[in-house]
This record gives sequence, structure tokens and C-alpha cells, in this order.
Amino acid sequence: MGKKWVVAAKKADFNKIAHDFNISPYLARIIRNRGPVTDEEIDTYLNGDLSHLHDPAQLRDMDLAASITEEAIEAQIHIRIVGDYDIDGVCASFILKKGIERAGGIVDVRLPERIKDGYGLNENIIRAAYDDGVELIITCDNGIAAAKETELAMSLGMSVIVTDHHEVPYEETGGERRQILPMADAVIDPKRDDCPYPFKGICGGMVAYKFISYLYEHTGIGETVSGKDELMKEFLAFAAFATVGDIMELVDENRVAVRYGLKLLKDTSNVGMNALIDATGTKRENLSVYQIGFVLGPCINASGRLETADAALDLFLEEDKDKAAAAAQELVKLNISRKNMTMAFTNKAVRMTEESFANDRVLVIYMPECHESLAGIVAGKLREHFDRPAIVLTDDADGNIKGSGRSTAAYDMYAGLNRVSDLFTKFGGHKMAAGLSLPAGSADELRRRLNENCTLSLDELAEKAVIDIPLPIGYVTDEFVRELDKLEPCGTGNPRPLFAQKDIPVRSVQLPSKNVLKLVLEGRDGAGNVRIYEAVSFKDCERMYEELKDRKTVSLLYQVGFNEYMGEKKVQLQIRDYAL
Repeated sequence: MGKKWVVAAKKADFNKIAHDFNISPYLARIIRNRGPVTDEEIDTYLNGDLSHLHDPAQLRDMDLAASITEEAIEAQIHIRIVGDYDIDGVCASFILKKGIERAGGIVDVRLPERIKDGYGLNENIIRAAYDDGVELIITCDNGIAAAKETELAMSLGMSVIVTDHHEVPYEETGGERRQILPMADAVIDPKRDDCPYPFKGICGGMVAYKFISYLYEHTGIGETVSGKDELMKEFLAFAAFATVGDIMELVDENRVAVRYGLKLLKDTSNVGMNALIDATGTKRENLSVYQIGFVLGPCINASGRLETADAALDLFLEEDKDKAAAAAQELVKLNISRKNMTMAFTNKAVRMTEESFANDRVLVIYMPECHESLAGIVAGKLREHFDRPAIVLTDDADGNIKGSGRSTAAYDMYAGLNRVSDLFTKFGGHKMAAGLSLPAGSADELRRRLNENCTLSLDELAEKAVIDIPLPIGYVTDEFVRELDKLEPCGTGNPRPLFAQKDIPVRSVQLPSKNVLKLVLEGRDGAGNVRIYEAVSFKDCERMYEELKDRKTVSLLYQVGFNEYMGEKKVQLQIRDYAL
């Protein structure tokens, strides 16, 4: 809490939008704040369907990659998918394996082990593929930064198709950037400068979905696939699952894919996904972006963090219900262990920052004992706590340093790391997150140079709380809350709306437990009628209680929803920040 409050200042004729689309002026303003300007864009936001998904043929090298894969399937050569150990890599690998297998291909998957292999393609994976008689390697969610590795594979006589969504490595000369693409047979990545695909923000799972979709529709292979339509629905559900889990922005076609994908997941026939939903106690009717991001997804990621991601992939491929149930329970247990470890390392990192690096604009915390698979999560917690970019470093198995970073919107982490690229043995990522490897003893140098090169102030680096509408709480009605459902799915890039009111009368302040704070507040509607509201917070509750218990008024940033208890459903405010 304590972010800088700013009101979204986007202008439009909100009454006209409200009239044209049969919504309230409030909702019109919120939608305009999300980016849509034209009637067509607003209509797509409200009513976008699968026809708004972009044509996979627009992805550069798609036709070439499909042709190579079709020939490999027909010739019955050994194909190997090389994925990644996170939710996106697992889902992309699942889509490619099952899609190629159902088309008659001979295909298997190799997911790198985080500690043993590191991220993406490496020499050992390639030589193992060669020894196994693999003739075609298809990457997913990695490969764009693997120029040396793809060159090695091709020198051994293997064909390579790269499918990825990460930033393309580049070199900068004379102020101009030149992308460095791997010398593979085909390279599919929407972030290629020469790729005409209209939306750059899809994840690896969505790229895999597009690839199989094109393969089925534009080659003769698709005619051999039985139940193709149902299969593609399953793949769309997994692409949506990956989109949320990999924290892609829910805009453009991502919003459409996730909206439809959530419906498909609620009624999925995938045995493993059903087992995971049951093992976490998730109610299908409540399946949402939140459940994927904070309940289901972390169980998949825990597999790749603490053991190997094979367990997660095997779960999705499992067709025996009992085996799937047992496997899902193991993933849930792993995630609980991951949570406990994360909390311990986060607490230590916060103390280190407060004691030694409180004034740094880019936090670089070296904890050699931190489990390297948790570095990214801890970096995210630091970013949230201190409102600035954070990188957590730890020792790898060879005594060198590995790390993960998470950024704020104002700081391009990939560009920042690229400016000091001479320090790294390997790095990659995008604006908001990155992974890196560097020699032992380099942590202090990395910290010094990143901070020297950062021209943004702490205030500029910090996330701002963007208020959609300064709205008196008395205007929040059941009907208003229900109308906000039209904004779903909400998440990164399409956040739940944020409202604010100054000097709200406080009737009571309660602390039912150390993790729950309740305020009873007084609001007035447009006619001056008094309405009573309950507002809750689940963060810093004891401190908030001490600061608010004797206050007569409080200014709030809040979100709205329904709270259902004992069969009674009523409006509830969720406190996101406050000012005295």
C-alpha cells in the first residue's frame, strides 16, 4: 500500500458510448480507460468472439514450419519437442505433442530440468536428441536466443523449428538495433521485426496452438485427424490456461482466447486438468483468471521449480482417472512446500534490502542459498513490496550465479540487462521479466552498473494506482456490480476497475483476525440516501487497525464485488489502499 494515486484522464463521449452499446456511462468510461477508442474496438472488447483471433498464416515462417512438420509426419521420422519447465512451456509442449501425435507423427518431449539444464536448448539436450535418432527438433516457449545451439543441431544433420514468443536478441550499433535470429529451418516468433502478425503479446502456448491450427487447416495432415474440432477446443483451453499463467496481457486476441478458454476449461474432458481442479478444491463454476493465476497454475509451476516439469506434462497426458488424481495431489503438496520456502526467502530478501539497498533504484539481491527455482517468485514479491524492479541472484550447481528479475511497467528490464550484456554468460526475457546467468563474484558489479544506467527516479519506477472513476461508495449498487461482469476476464492488461473516494465516514473498525480487517462505512447515493457498506482488507491488517481504529473518516482506493455468506449475497468493497 502507499502507491501514488492518479486518475485515468482518457476522454470520450461516455454518454454516447453508453447509448450506442446499452451500458452505463460508468462502464463506458472504464472500457475507454482500457484502451478501446473506436466503435469497432469497443464492440470487440464487449462482444469479441473466436472470429477475432488472428490468422496464424500471418506468423512469419508458419508455412515453412508446417511444411517441414508435414513431411516429417509422413516420413515417420523421430520428432522431439523441446519445451520449458514453466506453465507456458508445459502447455505448449502438451499442445504440440498431442497435436502431432494425433496427426500420426512419432513425437516425444524433452523438458529441461531447471537446475541441471537451465533454460531452453543446450548442448546436452541436442546431443541426446542426436543419439536418440531424432531428426526434427521443435522448440516451444524457448529457442529464440539459442543461436549456437540451433547451429549445433543443424550441423549434426537435424532440422530445427523454433516456436517462441520471447524478445529476439539484438545488437546495437550506432543507435540502431539489429535482431539476431537463430539459423534454424523455421523461426516462428511474433516479436520478429519482419513478422507481420498484428499482435505481439501472445504466449508460447498460443504460438503452439496457432501452429497446430495452421498444420491441420493448411496441409493434408488435418484430414487424417479424427475429432479435430474437439481437439482444437482442448488446445485453445490450454493456450488460454498458459496465457493467464504466463501473465500475458488480456488484451486483443488474448482477451478473446481467455474468455472462451475459461468456458472450455469448466467443461474440459482432459482427465489431468479435471484432477487438478478437484485436487485444489476449485469449484468449476468459479473457475476464473484468479484461480488459474493463484491456485491451479502455481501447482504446475511447482513441478518445474522443485522437481521436474515432466510430472505436470504427464498429468495433462494421463487418461487414467485414479493415476491422474494421485499425480494432481502430489503437485498440490509440492506447491505447499514451494509456498513455505518462498515466504522464508522473501522475508530475508526484504530485510537485506531495508538494511543495505534501500536507496537502490534497481534491486539486486544475492542470496546464494536461495533455491534457484524460487528466485523469480521472490523477485516478484520484492518488486511488489518496494515498488521497483528487482533481481534475485543465487548460486547454481557449478558455483556460478543464476538469477531472475521482475520489473515495473516503467522499466524495460530486458533493455536494462542488454546494456550490461558483457556481464552475462546467458540472459533473455522481455520488458517485465528476465532470466540471467553470470560468473561467480559478479553480483556487486551487476548491481552497481544497473543502478548507474537507470535514469528513472524511485517515483518514476513505482507502480501507480490508476483510478478509473473517483466514485462515492453510495453509488455502488447490486446492478452496478453485476454490470462490471462485462469487463471479464480481468487480469494483467485488463485490471479490475479501481475506484476512489475521499473522506468516507467510518462507523466502525473491526479486526476479526490478524489477517482480516473490516470497516463499516457510510455512503450516500445520488438522492442523498444513506447506505451502509462493509469494506475488507487482507493485507497489513494489524497496522491498518491501529491507524484507523479512532478515525472518523478515511480516503479509500477500492474495488467492488459480492460477498456471499449463509445464502445471503451483498455488495462488498475490497480496500486496495487508504489515506488518512
